[in-house]
Amino acid sequence: MTLVVLGIVYDAIQTLSRLDAVERERDQWQRPADVIQELNLKEGNVVVDLGSGVGYFTLKLSGTIGKSGKVLPVDILKFPLFVLRTRAFIDGKHNIDVILGEPNDPHLSARSVDAVLIANTYHELTDSKTILGHVFQALKPGGRLVILDRGPRSENGESRSDEAEHHHISPALVEAEIRGSGFQIVKREDHFIDRPGDDQLWWLIVARKP
Repeated sequence: MTLVVLGIVYDAIQTLSRLDAVERERDQWQRPADVIQELNLKEGNVVVDLGSGVGYFTLKLSGTIGKSGKVLPVDILKFPLFVLRTRAFIDGKHNIDVILGEPNDPHLSARSVDAVLIANTYHELTDSKTILGHVFQALKPGGRLVILDRGPRSENGESRSDEAEHHHISPALVEAEIRGSGFQIVKREDHFIDRPGDDQLWWLIVARKP
């Protein structure tokens, strides 16, 4: 058991040593400040980072909502959340409470959060409509949902499973699912990020709960 724990700690340390360089490069093109601005956060708010991974956006959100706020990173994998806990501890960020979710349930309390971010994750959701239902219930009235993901450069009629396999999804399909879940669309940018040489475009959709 001790060897297993030591192995996990070693893997986490190795991951941390690579993250800084990777995320500094990501900062140059991901437009994190613009993404976070769309969440319309205020100090003391509660915000969810759904599909947080090791916390690229979570750690940035922590500073945005202040000590009186709360960031709830949700992921279905334990190791990324372990790494995120470690990063938060090292950085002294005490307003982060990680949540181990399930593929069809992020385990969020009803009307408890002010905003939800789903970044580079929606295309991987196996039950997106159920997840949207949970998100809708978790948001307070007027709360915002911001989805950032990659899409094909042209609509080619791919099925949902084909899009997931290619790690992208059409913004038109996502908008339809969002509207069908009761949200109002605030804005949609199909060319939010256009990286030279990339065969995919990053799009952004902002919605609100009425």
